[in-house]
Amino acid sequence: MSEHSRRSGTEGPFLRRGDADYETARARALWNELKPDRHPDVIVRAACERDVQEVLRLAVSRGLQLAVRAGGHSWCGSPLRDGGILLDLSGLDQWEIDVESATATVQPGVIGSRFAMELARHELAFPAGHCPTVALGGYLLSGGLGWNSGLWGVGCASVLEITAVTADGEVLRCTEEENPGLFWAARGAGPGFFAVVTRFRLRLQPRPTALATTSYVFPLAAVGPVADWATETARELPANVELSLLLATEDASGATDGPGPKVVVVTATAFANSRTEAVGALHPLRSCPLSERPLSRRLDEPTSLAVLYDASMDLWPEKHRYAADTLWSHEDYALLLAELGDAFAKAPSGKSIVLAPVSPVSQQDELLRHMAFSVLGESYVVPYAVWADPAQDDVNVRWLRDAMHAVEPFGAGHYIAEADLTADPSRARRSFTAADWDRLQSLRAEYDPQGLFFPYLSA
Repeated sequence: MSEHSRRSGTEGPFLRRGDADYETARARALWNELKPDRHPDVIVRAACERDVQEVLRLAVSRGLQLAVRAGGHSWCGSPLRDGGILLDLSGLDQWEIDVESATATVQPGVIGSRFAMELARHELAFPAGHCPTVALGGYLLSGGLGWNSGLWGVGCASVLEITAVTADGEVLRCTEEENPGLFWAARGAGPGFFAVVTRFRLRLQPRPTALATTSYVFPLAAVGPVADWATETARELPANVELSLLLATEDASGATDGPGPKVVVVTATAFANSRTEAVGALHPLRSCPLSERPLSRRLDEPTSLAVLYDASMDLWPEKHRYAADTLWSHEDYALLLAELGDAFAKAPSGKSIVLAPVSPVSQQDELLRHMAFSVLGESYVVPYAVWADPAQDDVNVRWLRDAMHAVEPFGAGHYIAEADLTADPSRARRSFTAADWDRLQSLRAEYDPQGLFFPYLSA
């Protein structure tokens, strides 16, 4: 334990700005290599749940605001603020799985892919995030658009209970019956949540034992007809098929990160319990009536969660720089992707992509009324600027903003987990219905009247 840690009462490392390891810890706070020029006064990495209470006491005693990070996957860098304390929960990474009740208790620093692989050993599953390095804390607080969400719903829909430390240092158990307001906010409020969740209790699902994928690759020029076909076909697919459209740059090997032609990729994955069921679920995609011939196609290929995670890492490679934004819309995918396709044709980086998850999220309207997360449109798109060279920061961020500007007139809102909250002050508010935004403000005033927790960026 360091001298600073002894004086602060925490077991985990305690770093002030100017300390030898401070800049390393600040950079480590974000997975994204593009680090905003914001500097907390203090960074504390919690070694145990008791550290959380100690840090909150310290923040109150010194009049400092608090920001929280679990895995650091916020594209816009929400955990990094100027001044105040950054509480790093990545060291809280334990889980307990109860096979008999099909539930688990996880700490916020648990990495989703590791948890998913461990669950598979027990023939269980959970809708963890698509990127394998995402921690569950921020993912669940923001809603959690993850694997097989058409059948299982968003990740936060499977949260049964949380343990939260509030601004006054009180440890609360929160469910739909006990502290229901805080529980409601914890399922979707994202980086503006006004407490620290130290544990989530989750409902688990039976593990799908047979996964299969069908994919088509078309020239980018065909994006309109392809989007129409994919959207129409998605209506024929069962809920356990996840279908997406991807605008990418293909290299000679077929990987979507090269210097070759720009393409639109249609991918559908069935999460089934037998090979026969998987092939049957993907059957509507076996024939493609488009006059635009696909550049390639693969039908009913057996796959696994490990392979899907590898493919995700190809899209979002480590040690790269990222800018991202999101849009919910009531317009159809053909219109949105035609606009984004024109912008994508001018993308300065061959690694940049535009993702459109076509399969509808299982909305379960009754359930959604009990959480801050909302599905704000029938269509959802996410452009990502992805590059490696710091000298290209300005041109890539400008491309991302221009791409969003093309589709924002058709927007109905944003997804708080991946929205560019630095773009303008309305992003956070527009990530919720008006009634939900007002309720979040009321709950913040109730649970954090002194403003201990930083609000949303640009809110």
